[in-house]
Amino acid sequence: MPGEVIDRPNPQPLASNVPDDVLSLVVKLEKTRLDEDTYTGLQQFRRAANYIAAAMIFLHDNVFLERDLTFDDIKPRLLGHWGTCPGLTLVYSHLNLLVTKHDLNLLYVVGPGHGAPAILASLWIEGSLEKVYPQYGRTRQGLHNLITKFSTPSGLPSHINAETPGAIHEGGELGYALSVAFGAVMDKPDLIVACIVGDGEAESGPTATAWHGYKYIDPAESGAVIPIVHVNGFKISERTIYGCMDDKEMVALFTGYGYQPRFIEDLEDIDADVSASMEWALGEIRRIQKAARSGKPIMKPRWPVLIMRTPKGWGGPKKVKGEIMEGSFHAHQVPLMLAKSDREELTQLQSWLGSYKPHELFTKEGGVTEKVASIVPRNDRHKLGQTINSCCSRETLEIPDWQKFSVKKGDQASCMATIGELLDEVLVKNPHSMRIFSPDELVSNKLDAVFRHTGRDFQWDEFSNARGGRVIEILSEHTCQGFLQGYTLTGRTGLFPSYESFLGIVHTMMVQYSKFNKMARETTWRKDISSINYLETSTWTRQEHNGFSHQNPSFIGSVLNLKPDAARVYLPPDANTFLSTLAHCLRSKNYVNLMVGSKQPQPVFLTASEADSHCRAGGSVWKFASTDAGLDPDVVLVGIGAELTFEVIEAAAILRKLTPHLRVRVINVTDLMILGLEGTHPHALTHADFDALFTADRPIHFNYHGYANELKGLIFGRPNMQRVSIESYREEGSTTTPFDMMIRNRVSRYHVAEAAIQGAVKRNEKVRVDMHELLSGLRHEVKKTQEYIMRTSKDPDGTYDTPSFENDGKPVHRDVGYAD
Repeated sequence: MPGEVIDRPNPQPLASNVPDDVLSLVVKLEKTRLDEDTYTGLQQFRRAANYIAAAMIFLHDNVFLERDLTFDDIKPRLLGHWGTCPGLTLVYSHLNLLVTKHDLNLLYVVGPGHGAPAILASLWIEGSLEKVYPQYGRTRQGLHNLITKFSTPSGLPSHINAETPGAIHEGGELGYALSVAFGAVMDKPDLIVACIVGDGEAESGPTATAWHGYKYIDPAESGAVIPIVHVNGFKISERTIYGCMDDKEMVALFTGYGYQPRFIEDLEDIDADVSASMEWALGEIRRIQKAARSGKPIMKPRWPVLIMRTPKGWGGPKKVKGEIMEGSFHAHQVPLMLAKSDREELTQLQSWLGSYKPHELFTKEGGVTEKVASIVPRNDRHKLGQTINSCCSRETLEIPDWQKFSVKKGDQASCMATIGELLDEVLVKNPHSMRIFSPDELVSNKLDAVFRHTGRDFQWDEFSNARGGRVIEILSEHTCQGFLQGYTLTGRTGLFPSYESFLGIVHTMMVQYSKFNKMARETTWRKDISSINYLETSTWTRQEHNGFSHQNPSFIGSVLNLKPDAARVYLPPDANTFLSTLAHCLRSKNYVNLMVGSKQPQPVFLTASEADSHCRAGGSVWKFASTDAGLDPDVVLVGIGAELTFEVIEAAAILRKLTPHLRVRVINVTDLMILGLEGTHPHALTHADFDALFTADRPIHFNYHGYANELKGLIFGRPNMQRVSIESYREEGSTTTPFDMMIRNRVSRYHVAEAAIQGAVKRNEKVRVDMHELLSGLRHEVKKTQEYIMRTSKDPDGTYDTPSFENDGKPVHRDVGYAD
């Protein structure tokens, strides 16, 4: 059975067992009537928008319905979603009214992104489409182009995306609209975002948490969101959860979230109901903001939420071939799927489209009549498709000189603790354009220096309320990502630090965002935005205390799969290189930056100047650990990732003592993208540069932080790659010791040394003579070390002392730091 069987349209929810008392929490407003001109303007705008939206799904010709439809007038493929469109145009028309009346700076974030026909139709009516797409002018030809080319290769797509003027949200993957809306209003005190959330989307986990977004909005410094829950009752083939909840259940739910619920459900006079409800919502927002901005903030204010109950596919066919259409899941996509070939359905389409009376809505030149346009804001900057916040409002950060935070070469420092000092000053210098969004892990990740001059922005907590905190910590990666997207797409810069293993939770959100940004870069009218910045720490190499579940570097691969002009992956090996990398990423534009590093103390291998040069190159020979500064090596050892590079350094020291005849070149790669095949990425080394760095013919062994297949994909196609061996994370882990994690995944110093010997024997006879003895000794060391760890539950003393390559050969003791 393709879908559930219902016996009536728009079925109401069954009565709940919630006490009737909760209905006292419903916001009740005096019923008022709008003046006739306003009624007419709203209704005619909607008639025109709904006509165009429906026509976009069906018509290949005859777009003004100037004659009876024929099969030739119908598109060969019927694509689009009708069911949500009437609700979207209803809200759009009233937002126009609200903006005009109150001179508002307003964005419309649309969760049901599949309702693109409704939004595109409204944008055409207000003239925003023709501003950026001259082919969609308000003329006969312009409307013909919009309708006939919709959802075709030469037209606009079926979902709202970056090609949609006014949009800051890709609505293809449901669940993120509300958190994006909250991120957009942060630090924009005059901005209102109306966010419509479909009742299907409301079932998603990210939306469920995003309702808490207001708990992170300080009304003294930020704008506000008007959430509109569109309850039309159905998903693709069954009813929604919200559609089966009665008013008492909905009131209890949203009151608990911290809202004042107002129901919009007077279908006989929907315009008066929507208008009064929006006016009330705006009034409540102004009241809360006024209190906060006058120094008397309301603790735990109850923000407005509008719950709009209208039938799915409202105004479309009532029934098709005996199936209930309007007010059922059948209206979700294309109500008349056989209109191209079935005479009965074609006739129904003629009747449906004709019911909007298009001859009353359009002029003979093809534009809309004055009555249709009467509620559209006259000022272009107030039109929902032309607000500056959606396309061209980037604020450039003031980034301090990172070198003043650098650490002395030879010392030991936590990369995270060091960059925390830089971030502290960045937040001070950019008090309204930089925020950190984190899943409750900043202190654990040793970034607590950021709290030196700021705090957390958690308005429900008496200890952080109304203090202007720049840090948002909420234990929902989805919500952090949504906040970050909304904040970035409206012109600011954010940072998302996280445990490595849990960044993958937002994988598809990041991909959706990247798709949005890709299309934005291909438009002529969207301007540059700050890069979206991920800081990945508490990595698998030091999650031995939390166990296997916390050992997962897969987010690296997620970023690598993005388009080359977006993807940037950095694995800085020490504190100074991390400072340089972070400063670069915060200044950059339009990228998805992933920075991966350690929070535990690490040796500082490079001076600030050396780190700067190393990061510019993306990788370099570390001469201090190489034989004769890396000249004429037998084998090339490459470390990628802080702990993995340390093991390479240790291996080089072991080899220098164990087999002095073996010549090694030690390389660190900090910018992963330099390894890509020439021409595949802007950072990819030319073949000549690759050979200069890695040699043209010597064996190369990579000790890599992520998964081996990621490196294989990057270097695929480069000449002579049969000489490459790779060790990396192998999905081996447990609650154990840090060095045991290296051993289990074959990335320890002993395994690197073994790979070096096996590579070197191909050209070094002196090493070949001793190969069996050398390898046996290394394997014995591995076995002894594992036995020691099993017996004592700790790593051998001195395991993490930094080796010295000077004449005295004395290592530098390092306290590796244990679980936190």
